[in-house]
Amino acid sequence: MNRNPIKQLAGETAIYGLSTVLARVLNFLFVPLYTRMLTTAEYGTATEFLAYIAILQVVLSMGLETGCFRFANKHDRPGQVFSSALSTITALSLLFLGVCFLFAKPIASGLNYTGYERCIVWFGAILAIDNFTSILFAKLRFEHKAFKFAVFKTIKIAGELTFNLLLFLVLPGYLRLHPDSFLGRYISPVPDFSYILLAIFLSCVLLMVLFVPQLCKKGVFGFHPALWKKMMRYSLPLMLAGLPGILNDFSDRILFRFLIPAPKVWQSELGIFQAGVKLAVLMTLFIQMFRFAAEPFFFAQAKEKQSRELYAKVLNYFTAFSVVVFLGVLLYIDVIGLILGRDFRAGISVLPIMLFGYLLLGMSFNVSIWYKLSEKTSMALYITCSGLLVTLVVNVLFMPRFGYVAAAWAHLFSYAVILGLNIVLGQKHDPVPYQWGRVGLYIGVGLAIWAITLILPVMPLVMKLSVHTMLILGYLFFIWRIERATLDLHR
Repeated sequence: MNRNPIKQLAGETAIYGLSTVLARVLNFLFVPLYTRMLTTAEYGTATEFLAYIAILQVVLSMGLETGCFRFANKHDRPGQVFSSALSTITALSLLFLGVCFLFAKPIASGLNYTGYERCIVWFGAILAIDNFTSILFAKLRFEHKAFKFAVFKTIKIAGELTFNLLLFLVLPGYLRLHPDSFLGRYISPVPDFSYILLAIFLSCVLLMVLFVPQLCKKGVFGFHPALWKKMMRYSLPLMLAGLPGILNDFSDRILFRFLIPAPKVWQSELGIFQAGVKLAVLMTLFIQMFRFAAEPFFFAQAKEKQSRELYAKVLNYFTAFSVVVFLGVLLYIDVIGLILGRDFRAGISVLPIMLFGYLLLGMSFNVSIWYKLSEKTSMALYITCSGLLVTLVVNVLFMPRFGYVAAAWAHLFSYAVILGLNIVLGQKHDPVPYQWGRVGLYIGVGLAIWAITLILPVMPLVMKLSVHTMLILGYLFFIWRIERATLDLHR
């Protein structure tokens, strides 16, 4: 019996979404550990390494993950598609790992991390394994093995959590009691940024072990030159198109080193900034969950007569609930801020800016549906590059003077430009009757409520939280009344 394709899509989306959301939640759980066990500079150093990993993942994957889906669906032997991709990624990953291993000392010295050559090797191994397994995960998705995909992802996430806890909470005590242990040759006896990289590396090794049975099957590796050329011609432009987006998200982490050149100062600033950004996880989680549900929904509704009016309503609801998340984080910041270690709490100052920036980014996802439906996806590259240009200009001009606060504003201005371009171009190519007055009202009232909380007199914490809760409930009632009045008007 053939399965309903829409139900199958919805079910797989839920499974993939659950594993992704779980990864973000567990990643957030590391924040209290890191910001209490590490200095601001140590956390900043780890953040720089993770930014390099995020950017290089896009480069080293060469767009082949998407290329596999494209060619496996049109090729009579999809196994050849995946084997060619896996062989290509394996060769590139081994080459990259070899460079990191052979040149670990000069690379570490060039980054001013002399004595941490092992971290360069772990860094190379993380990228090599991640890119290698990305093709294996793509094959699971192609074969609709969503459950196996989610299980493997969850085991890796749980492994990373376990390794973090062992390294930070158990290992230092063990090394104090056993100073001659061989572990002391490879691992610092005092917690530092290398613990984060080592935990990720060990979780990647664990993931590789899970894939061993699949790698032992016949035909996993192969190379088909004619097919390979077609795949590379299709995939490499996708990599180039995705690069501005990831640079827009992570380039500021790299710029700290060059725009705040004082040793230790830039690392500390970066660590404080990253900790503040992490508190915006509720907004990013909401947007991520919305995207999993909304993207297939938008495409499914595209041919319906009232689809554009429906898209406008979706934006109204998305904006309203995003403002609720915005208020929920900021109005309870006295409690939420305790997640961070004391030395990192200065980063809370960037939280309103980042939250509002993410709100605009979520709105941009809504209105960017125009180029996906009208098949003008090349416009996405120009829009994203415009946002990246704003990010770079704002950081270069203002980061030397204002530090991590400039980085936060750069994100906000960049996301505002991306949203603005999507609105203007979308209305030109595929108009949607968005109710900008209502969207602006929802945002304006939310900002006004937040402003009110800033000028309220000092009061005991319980009373303060009670007042803030009433304000949020008042906002929800306001939204309900407007939407109810609209429904009554159309009956």
